[in-house]
Amino acid sequence: MCGVTGFIDPKPHEYGSKAMARIMADALAHRGPDRAGTWADDGAGIAFGHRRLAVLDLSSAGDQPMHSASGRYVIAFNGEIYNHLDVRHQLDTRYSWRGHSDTETLLAAVEMWGLETTLRRTSGMFAFALWDRSQRTLHLCRDRTGEKPMYYGVQNGVLMFGSELMALRVHPAFAGEIDRSALALLLRYSYIPAPWSIYTGVLKLPPASCVSISTEAPAASTPDLAPPRFYWSHHEAIQRGAQDDGVVQRADQLEVLHRALLKAVRRQMVADVPLGAFLSGGIDSSTVVALMQAQSQRAVRTFTVGFHEQGLDEAPLAKAVARHLGTEHTELYVGAREALDVVPRLPILYDEPFADSSQIPTALIAGMARSHVTVAISGDGGDELFGGYGHYHWLPAAWRWLEKVPNAVAKCMVRALQLALRFDPVRPFAGRALATSSRPPSLPAQLAWPRMRSRAHKIADLLACSSPEALLSCHLSRWLDPDAVVCGSAEPPTLLTSPALWPSGPDLATRYRAVDAMSYLPDDILVKIDRAAMAVGLETRAPFLDPSVVELAWKMPMAAPHDKRPKWALRQILNGYVPAALVERPKAGFNAPLAAWLRGPLRDWAETLLEPARLAHEGFFRPDVVRHRWREHILGRGDWDRHLWCVLMFQSWFDHTVTSRAVSSGQS
Repeated sequence: MCGVTGFIDPKPHEYGSKAMARIMADALAHRGPDRAGTWADDGAGIAFGHRRLAVLDLSSAGDQPMHSASGRYVIAFNGEIYNHLDVRHQLDTRYSWRGHSDTETLLAAVEMWGLETTLRRTSGMFAFALWDRSQRTLHLCRDRTGEKPMYYGVQNGVLMFGSELMALRVHPAFAGEIDRSALALLLRYSYIPAPWSIYTGVLKLPPASCVSISTEAPAASTPDLAPPRFYWSHHEAIQRGAQDDGVVQRADQLEVLHRALLKAVRRQMVADVPLGAFLSGGIDSSTVVALMQAQSQRAVRTFTVGFHEQGLDEAPLAKAVARHLGTEHTELYVGAREALDVVPRLPILYDEPFADSSQIPTALIAGMARSHVTVAISGDGGDELFGGYGHYHWLPAAWRWLEKVPNAVAKCMVRALQLALRFDPVRPFAGRALATSSRPPSLPAQLAWPRMRSRAHKIADLLACSSPEALLSCHLSRWLDPDAVVCGSAEPPTLLTSPALWPSGPDLATRYRAVDAMSYLPDDILVKIDRAAMAVGLETRAPFLDPSVVELAWKMPMAAPHDKRPKWALRQILNGYVPAALVERPKAGFNAPLAAWLRGPLRDWAETLLEPARLAHEGFFRPDVVRHRWREHILGRGDWDRHLWCVLMFQSWFDHTVTSRAVSSGQS
């Protein structure tokens, strides 16, 4: 795993190209703490920077940027090609290999097969920059499911790219104008979906795509950005799976999936450094660990984070699975203080505003694992591919009920809920709560009322939906009208708000699952684990995202006719390794008690970031709207932690980036 960056500058500047590339690469030192490298072609105006986390071929033969044998190509690569040994075998056996890194394998394949064919024939997670000397063309490429990031864009005439935005920010041509429409997306989803980024003119490369930039144009012109082209389609994989519906419940199909998972896990266990796995005790991580241990001659290292708060601690369940499988298990119990210590570091860890609150425990487990191993395997992707989220089941049922209800009746129900929400058991205590900077008084109603009130608001919103697609969008949205919160924004369309782009499927649940796999998975789940792990120099791998597994997942039913529990296929496989009693439980998720923290130990921190004069001065949010939601939360009139967290994560990020840029430019 590594950090990749670089630029194309058609005009000469006072800074040296290699020196600037080194500065940009050093901003990504956390992604590659082992070695650094730069390369530049001043005649073409291009420079690469690279930070290396050595996992395969720890020798200098794996250093980057790397040149192909013929000298035609130069690459800066981030990720792993899991089938690179198979690719080597397919290439000319007379090829003289310099080392055994997968980067060298990739370059040799590109020379022999071309870029497009190579991408289709390789299996891995990656984002890389490839310079073609003969065509004077830069290619930026990303893996099929979006495990590894790539930002790119033109700023003041300079094309910049990098694994994280911090590499772009240190370039003197970087403008850094906030994209308010992207900010509206953050408030809706808690993340900014590709291709947008928080900065105007900077894009995220979508999964399974490449963008090519030619420098054949006159040197003084701005690099031309063509639209990305796709070498694989998750949409088409889902469609193919839907066509096979009804055939896939046979035992031989389960065995095909079982073998594919075993192979994917085996490939991803190849490393020249210590390796382990995250284990929550749920279906996904338990399946991955079980398949790892079945193919390992020694005890697999497993890691779990536990919370002391009731209802959030899954560590005992993970420990029971680890004991049964015989892994070498490590668990870290954290209280509120340890978890809250992570919060000020979130803008640094995530580099772009990101507001999935499970980022906190993710950062904790990544830091704990890194003290023991360099590579950790996870169960990411299992929920989206095999149907683990509850809304895949209850939302379709809700729509079947809702479409039978006359509109007039639905409107009456919404009105009744709105009237009920006027009842406020907290009102008598409001003055006393606001008169002090300490936490609000303990109210009996706070035990259940805030969450009930928030859910009632959500139910009212869901009852107003006129289609099953709108129902999903409403359920997954934080702020339903972010343009009313963000000043000067015009929220752009996304996959979630464009049902015409959704894959077809045999039922609503499959369509909902497809939307998550194509948006929430790459833009939230994989961002969360990549940034948290790379912040401490930990490589993470996800066997469920192996291309063969992804293709098979869409051919498998979420549940069997005789067994309505989700993740039917994974349960069948896991039952061969772990007793069902150890893993059969409601899904808890990897969450932190954020609502309570914002009323307690995080209240002063949040109050500073949400101070009305500050909001008005910065001009991103409407202070009246944000402050009303904050007031309701601290008084226990609703649990609005997810809404507020989106605003707070931007405010904290903005504060950090403004301060860091001022320091780097020498301002006081």
